[in-house]
Amino acid sequence: MDSSSDNSALNEILNYLRNIDDRVSKIEERINIQPSTVESTEPVIQESQVEIKKDNEGLEERIGQFWLPRIGIVVFIVGFAFFLILPHEGLPAILPSLLGYFFTAVLFGLSKYWGNSLPLLSGYLISSGFVSLYLSSMRLYFFGFEKAIDSFTVIIILLLIVTAINLVTAFRKNSANLAGLGITLGFVTAILSDSSYFIFSIIALLSIVVVLFKLKSKTNFILFYGITLAYLTHLIWFISNPFMGHSLQTVSDPEINLVFILVYVLIFSFAYLISGKDEQDDFVSASTSMYNSGAGYGLLVLITLLTSPSVFSLYHFVAALTFLAIGIAYWIKKENKYSTFFYAMTGYAALSIAIIGQFDKPDYFIWLCWQSLFVVSTAVWFRSRFIIVANFIIYLMMFFGYLIVAEPAGGISLSFGIVALISARILNWKKDQLELKTEQMRNAYLLSALFIIPYALYQ
Repeated sequence: MDSSSDNSALNEILNYLRNIDDRVSKIEERINIQPSTVESTEPVIQESQVEIKKDNEGLEERIGQFWLPRIGIVVFIVGFAFFLILPHEGLPAILPSLLGYFFTAVLFGLSKYWGNSLPLLSGYLISSGFVSLYLSSMRLYFFGFEKAIDSFTVIIILLLIVTAINLVTAFRKNSANLAGLGITLGFVTAILSDSSYFIFSIIALLSIVVVLFKLKSKTNFILFYGITLAYLTHLIWFISNPFMGHSLQTVSDPEINLVFILVYVLIFSFAYLISGKDEQDDFVSASTSMYNSGAGYGLLVLITLLTSPSVFSLYHFVAALTFLAIGIAYWIKKENKYSTFFYAMTGYAALSIAIIGQFDKPDYFIWLCWQSLFVVSTAVWFRSRFIIVANFIIYLMMFFGYLIVAEPAGGISLSFGIVALISARILNWKKDQLELKTEQMRNAYLLSALFIIPYALYQ
């Protein structure tokens, strides 16, 4: 009996504890408390030690695989370049170039041998090989006491062949590094040619290559790099190509160089104009459009101001048509409001400069104020609030500039007032097409007319 009573009491205690445990579990579930567990810290410590070890091994691998080969190749190429560039008295003129070609063959051979096992090192070697090949070819005519080849034309053709092979390899391997190197060598060849039309043609051709490679590889850096080198090379020509020993001065002939600048602008604009939808209206395309339009037209303005071509206004008018056409194309094909803004505003600026260059003071103020109406009309089509706001600011600057630099005349002042009224009417008529949904800009034009028209009538 005692044994059975003890078992009964023990079972009651166990049932009671189970009941308490169930109640506590339900409470924890209701208030979302996870049961505490005690874990050993040793696995965590061991895992962190393994991660630190892996990081150290990764750093060592990056240094060994990336940086040491780069540093070694750069140092070796620089040293070999000095060997090729420095004149060597007493040696046959062709010997340095032959050694350079042999070294190039070694680099290409090692690149092919390590192509599968060490692809990064192989890429560095093939780039170094093209540099060596180009310098070795240059050494046939330049740098030495005697020329191994007397024909300058043959050397330029040889350098163009090296550049072409480099670019073909870059396209085949889809390598941005090789493409950048090939583009650089091409522009260097253009400068070495020291021939105006050849330089312009090579710049235009390389601009096409840059755009094609950008479209193929989606590498935006190549486009920025190509734009920079294109306009820089044209600028070097404009200051008389001092790298070829000429004194630093501006060059005005041939005047058609200004048309080539617009050709470069047009070519580079196709990089995003015919690109895929994934590159539509993003920051990179907008910044590229700003850079291309600003650098291209800035160079054209610099040359026209310093050389005063015979048809100053005509070149700027053609520039205005070019930039406006590009802006319209971006809007029709892409509806890219930022690229449209940059190209269109550059076109408006070119048109303003053409007007100022064509007409005398104060007559050009009449044309400028009516140009403001043209800008408003096109901005409505582009649905661009940026152009509307920028144009209003420029409109006010023109009016105050007219008051400062010219003797006020009633007819010109009245033109500013009429333009303000018509602009306000257009904005009210087409306000649904604009992103500018408020009445602020229309009221700003009306307020301007309220002051300008009485002022004009008072005169």
